[in-house]
Amino acid sequence: MRTTITVESVPAKTPRPKRPNKSELPRHARTILRDLKKDYPVAICELTHESPFQLLAATILSAQCTDARVNMVTPHLFAAYPTAAAMAVADISHVEQLVRSTGFYASKAKNLIGMANGVMTRFNGEVPTKIEDLVTLPGVGRKTANVLRSVAFDLPGLPVDTHVLRLSKRLGLTRDVDPVKVELQLNALLPPKEWGEFSLRMILHGRRICDARKPKCAECRLAKVCPSRA
Repeated sequence: MRTTITVESVPAKTPRPKRPNKSELPRHARTILRDLKKDYPVAICELTHESPFQLLAATILSAQCTDARVNMVTPHLFAAYPTAAAMAVADISHVEQLVRSTGFYASKAKNLIGMANGVMTRFNGEVPTKIEDLVTLPGVGRKTANVLRSVAFDLPGLPVDTHVLRLSKRLGLTRDVDPVKVELQLNALLPPKEWGEFSLRMILHGRRICDARKPKCAECRLAKVCPSRA
């Protein structure tokens, strides 16, 4: 029996939506969030981890690398170095060998060990929760800090990665290209409790539908409000 999948599409003759003005942005953002929740009712982080430290390490490795590749590497890395205490005294050549396939392995290995040492010596072995503390650790910027806050600690945090940046521009939520500016603009449009899951849903949508090169506008629920749709 053939299964028929009904796709919510936009008729070809429907005019492309206009880019929302400043006063329309909050309502526009809420509409996008509502529709994203329909397609991605469970907002998930696709990096495999069992603790805040492991998520922090995996997020550092995810720079310039896919989550799928990171998830192939971390089981071996965490089997050898499951905690900050273990990673802090790791042999850097061994860490380099374990993370080589994620790219930029020398700097990533150095950052992993440096991050673990920072957690042990400056934060009593516990990954900190404040952004201003997290960004002092090697390899940790605002995006990574917000991942930790929202995913590991269930605190307000809106990570802006390449997917969130691309979709935010296409959907008319921002014109900026600076991730920090975009983060603050999005924060102003949504309740803090929604920040983390909004980011996760945008990332999932960017991976599955709103591709950088070939967005699947005909399959996109957001096409009816997207000023960039094909």
